[in-house]
Amino acid sequence: MGSIELSNIEKWFGEAQVIKGIDLNIKAGEFIIFVGPSGCGKSTLLRMIGGLEETSRGKITLNGRDVTDEPPAKRGLSMVFQSYALYPHMSVKENMGFSLKTAGKSKDEIREKVIETAKVLRLEKLLDRHPKDLSGGQRQRVAIGRSIVRAPSAFLFDEPLSNLDAALRVEMRLEISKLHKSLKSTMIYVTHDQTEAMTLADRIVVLDDGKIIQVGTPRELYQNPANLFVAQFIGSPKMNIVNSSDLTASAIDEISLDKQLGAVPQKLGIRPEHIKINSKRQSAINGNIDVIEYLGADSFLFVDCADLGIITVRVDGSQEFNLGERIYLEFMRENTHFFDSSGAKI
Repeated sequence: MGSIELSNIEKWFGEAQVIKGIDLNIKAGEFIIFVGPSGCGKSTLLRMIGGLEETSRGKITLNGRDVTDEPPAKRGLSMVFQSYALYPHMSVKENMGFSLKTAGKSKDEIREKVIETAKVLRLEKLLDRHPKDLSGGQRQRVAIGRSIVRAPSAFLFDEPLSNLDAALRVEMRLEISKLHKSLKSTMIYVTHDQTEAMTLADRIVVLDDGKIIQVGTPRELYQNPANLFVAQFIGSPKMNIVNSSDLTASAIDEISLDKQLGAVPQKLGIRPEHIKINSKRQSAINGNIDVIEYLGADSFLFVDCADLGIITVRVDGSQEFNLGERIYLEFMRENTHFFDSSGAKI
């Protein structure tokens, strides 16, 4: 297992700075996920840790050893890419054992490690097949297996499931989760998928414009976002954001904004599951159902609330509603988030 420390890491491409002074401590055996919008620097940062991109400034430490200027081969890390990058002319066992062969390991040691890894990934019956004879999920397992046999200090995953269909992504997500629990290895994982981040990570690192915005467990980020950016980025569907200036006096009174905060904040946020439909009395926040998304166990109602815009409400899938129906909404005060003019949480 490997602990990794990033100290004031910067990356410049000419005059453009893409990584802006990042500090991060990753504990041995931890599963860390980098998330953020396209172009935020998450893949660049991962490649810098792996040694595939040079570090312009700062220091990268692995198990207390400065590896900032060391080439990838000397860092003891293993990277799994979005593309499987398997050798088409080699069998599964040859692909998995190739790095050991080039390292000069004996045939017996290679065979032993390949078989041991194949059992972990349920690839025993596929060892003599070639990549063209495998499904996408099987190919990705082989790519992961090729990394495992090297016994790296840490695994680096760069959007490894993005090329798979929805069903295979679920299957592989479970495989990677079980793999982390069995190997107890440090894993750093880049993704744009909310579900992957929330279900796999011990901690999530939210990046934007080359900077860390917030670090925390999935529950911490979901329940207590540091600012408006994190509040809207974490969670699917996104948190509803309302301008306080668009709320009527009666709506403000219902939510008790000025009474409990001392002043009305610039914006407030509420997640779809924290909005009740008030059938007993009319409330100041109301609108007509514009779209209904039925998902079985849940339904999402997209409610046109005039000046407030579209408010998304999550309800039990057993409840039936009609398009155009007028409903009255109650924001659960204890689950409402408040933000100032800069976007910082109040």
